[in-house]
Amino acid sequence: MFLDPARLAETAEQLTARGIDVLRVGYADLTGAERGRDLLVTHLPRAAAGGVAFCKSVFATSPMGDVVPIDGGIGDGLPDVIAVPDLDTLHDVPWEEGVAHVIADIHDADGSVCETSPRNVLKRVVDAFHALGLNPVVGPELEFYVLEPDGAGGWRRYGEATGNVYVTGRKGDPQNILIRKLRQLDGYGLDVVAANHEFSSGQFEINLWHSAALDAADRAFRFKTAVKELSRMEDRLATFMAKPFNDEGGSGFHLHFSALDQQGGNAFASADGLSKLAESAIAGIIAHAPALAALNNPTVNSYKRFGPDTLAPWLIDWGLDNRSAMIRIPPERGGATRLELRLGDATANPYLAIAGMLAAALLGIRDALAPPAPLAGYGYDRSKAELLPQHLGTALDALEADTDFGTLLGPQFVKTFLDYKRNELERFHRHVTDWEFREYSYHL
Repeated sequence: MFLDPARLAETAEQLTARGIDVLRVGYADLTGAERGRDLLVTHLPRAAAGGVAFCKSVFATSPMGDVVPIDGGIGDGLPDVIAVPDLDTLHDVPWEEGVAHVIADIHDADGSVCETSPRNVLKRVVDAFHALGLNPVVGPELEFYVLEPDGAGGWRRYGEATGNVYVTGRKGDPQNILIRKLRQLDGYGLDVVAANHEFSSGQFEINLWHSAALDAADRAFRFKTAVKELSRMEDRLATFMAKPFNDEGGSGFHLHFSALDQQGGNAFASADGLSKLAESAIAGIIAHAPALAALNNPTVNSYKRFGPDTLAPWLIDWGLDNRSAMIRIPPERGGATRLELRLGDATANPYLAIAGMLAAALLGIRDALAPPAPLAGYGYDRSKAELLPQHLGTALDALEADTDFGTLLGPQFVKTFLDYKRNELERFHRHVTDWEFREYSYHL
């Protein structure tokens, strides 16, 4: 797990030549929030050659600061994990003078891979795809709200107005904050390609181009932190909370997914449209959707986003170019053939949301499953398909019961995730009614 001191020294020289004197080492905890440390570049070879030590319980520290008991955590004396920078992920931060950022891989103190690390969970599933001669490709779409101070110590939606879905410019964005974000993010290696006002007041979406699954997750992880940082610089709050307002829509995390074969062709495409492999991937996601919801809809608040007429999924179904289905098959074919999983909400940890989708799809491919008939019409008729979990606890129970799915993700990870999230449910039931907003909106 150790880094080559010569490569670190060379990296330090390159950073210094660009005027970078601080390297920010970051990684995702279970919720997807970034944890990290700033290193002085002048001391980089000494400070990072053996990795950077953190307390393992940081993976299970809640947004409100609760240290949740997990295996290898507080009950074992709060031991270390080691963050090893992945230098291939290094990018200068355009809005922080003299700062570059690198994503770290997490190891236990004995040098073994830390199975609790969300990035390692995704790597495990991607490796399983590679074993089948497939390379999964993912394109993330994330929605979020921007809030501004209300003058009374709280927050209100920025640019309050109706009917602004898919508008650009100052009509729905009176201070042009979205185009500034788009330009700033473009210099950060995120491969952002487009942005627009979403359906609700103060709600926006920025699309990231597709790439190999791990790179897509890295970029989505960085994107969420960056959007929140850029909003703080303007004295605003960006929140990826699933359903921050009862009178407005929720924020989704849609994932476009395909797979390349060993020749680089789209394995989801066929002369007739969708390949049998693509159909099996769809069937796997449908079969494991209740367990998948625990990862893609990971908070108490997540389940307020579901329901009839929400344009969020409610049933476990799929459809051809149908946005009311859980899985939408966009109309493009050939090399652009793909599925769009619309299940997830924006609070989801990008590594876990993508890992879960890939794991479910892989099980469908492994078992050569066939999907049910695609949805015809509007997808909120309960007679047409099974209902998705309607509460976090139900989804967690489904995750625990789905042993094939859990084995692919890693049993130790699943146990840790369940322990953490069931503690979250306990804390929710103990606290006051505004607990959700404080827990999720400021931090996730």
